Amino acid sequence: MTPPGTRPTPVILVLGAEYRQAMVDVLTMRYSAEYEIVAPASMEEAIEVLTELKTGSRPVALAACEFFAGGEKATHLLAKFQKFMPTARRLVYVPVERFRGSVAQLRESLAEGRLDLYLMLPQGARDEEFHTAISETLSDWAQSVNYSEIDGTRIIADGPSPDLSRIRDFLDRMGLPNTVHAPDSPAGVAALAAAGPDAVMPLLQASNSDEIISNPSNADLGAVLYGRPTDIGEDAVCDLVVVGAGPAGLGAAVYAASEGLDTLVIDQGPIGGQAGTSSMIRNYLGFPRGISGMRLAQRARSQAVRFGARFLAGHQVTGLRIGEGPDGSHVVELGDDTVRGRTVLIATGVEYRRLGIDALEDLVGRGVNYGAAASTSREVKHKDVYVVGGGNSAGQAAVHLSRFARSVTILVRREGLAATMSSYLIREIEGNPRITVRPRTVVTDGGGEGRLEWLTLHDVDAGTDERVEAAGLYLLIGAAPMCSWLPNDVARDDLGFVLAGADTPWQSWQGGRPPEPFATTVPGIFVAGDIRCGSMKRVASASGEGAGVVPLVHAHLAPDAG
Repeated sequence: MTPPGTRPTPVILVLGAEYRQAMVDVLTMRYSAEYEIVAPASMEEAIEVLTELKTGSRPVALAACEFFAGGEKATHLLAKFQKFMPTARRLVYVPVERFRGSVAQLRESLAEGRLDLYLMLPQGARDEEFHTAISETLSDWAQSVNYSEIDGTRIIADGPSPDLSRIRDFLDRMGLPNTVHAPDSPAGVAALAAAGPDAVMPLLQASNSDEIISNPSNADLGAVLYGRPTDIGEDAVCDLVVVGAGPAGLGAAVYAASEGLDTLVIDQGPIGGQAGTSSMIRNYLGFPRGISGMRLAQRARSQAVRFGARFLAGHQVTGLRIGEGPDGSHVVELGDDTVRGRTVLIATGVEYRRLGIDALEDLVGRGVNYGAAASTSREVKHKDVYVVGGGNSAGQAAVHLSRFARSVTILVRREGLAATMSSYLIREIEGNPRITVRPRTVVTDGGGEGRLEWLTLHDVDAGTDERVEAAGLYLLIGAAPMCSWLPNDVARDDLGFVLAGADTPWQSWQGGRPPEPFATTVPGIFVAGDIRCGSMKRVASASGEGAGVVPLVHAHLAPDAG
């Protein structure tokens, strides 16, 4: 019996025959302190165990099935059990003698999303590569279902709101454990008493702190970790100021700081940019099991900090004054505050276009979300949700939501997904019974009492409308460049994307030669990532562009530059 007020111990389920006990022994040695290892001996017992687990609300973190267990394909067994444990990660373990013959079959299952990973049975007691894969998979599960025993940052809120969604999304993406408490809960009553009569919810109480922050802004949230612009110092001049902490900005920060450049990274939101909202990126070099955008951003941030880079999270850049520092440096404006840099990298990326339907805009944070908003996925459990968009971000959001929602429908104006989405994601979506794609369909209306309850879908070809029940709408459409803060000196195309290298107007060329790649029309101002005109709009290319800017920064800072 689980004591009141505590979470039930998550389960690792082991299915198999010949090698089942060997797998149980391996997992018990490492994971039995935090997870209960359950290993039914037959299919009948497995069904009974799963029914009991579901009835008792005990979460299954990992389901491990032996290759060809019980004479059936392991992936087929896992597919049968999926309705009992939709959020569980699925593993096939393979004895060494069967490994070669299993690769082709398991590769297909991985590509279609029926399997999260497959591993060879450990060959010794300390097969750390095996345990690294297991630990990362369990960590990914815990993060996606918000399963944490840590009493981290407390949020006091009286119901869903745009501010609550913003705060939770910020904290989740920064990797800060957080829990929401009602105003009449013990934590809520104590926080409200400490905050005083003028407090405006949501309230925030950081872990190990008595300070209560009333409806914190992104700047307040970022200051908890990284401080404020005034901490940089009035007279400080950075070698490189990076505006935007997505893959391009983080790539630049790691390489610039590692080469001794005084580097400052600024972002109006949490570290990671738009890519940080991706639930799972499977085509990034060096991560065969995939990695969430949040974890990739956290690792890059830690790497940059290790080399000496500084960060300002939650602070919006509002302007750039070219060469107006006392020493000719560039002045980056953050509202009433400023920081200076000898060079500046524009890496602000793009933002999703607004849908422009007033009734739905009023429900943002109450079922309507711009971006993946992974923190809301648990709120749509066993409900119907809709994802608007045909890019990789939309596909990743749909796959993630399918672990929680009863159904996920992707709406695209085009004929299908092939023109805008990676093949691996399309195959995974096609193999997922909970996901449906509706081409040539747009959202025209929606509403609900206090939160989203319904949508009107318009069939572009037939000209007909359909009203559907909907608990969630996730909007991932288009790519509007985030560059309203840039002066006209920095040339942009008709859509607002920043021009660089040979794409710049010929009038800005020196000696008949264009600027270097990633160099803009202003000396010392560079651009990388999705905001650059002609970029690939992929995580790997953006991080590579950020790293590619660093040699240009060195050249500009060299004593004989210019």
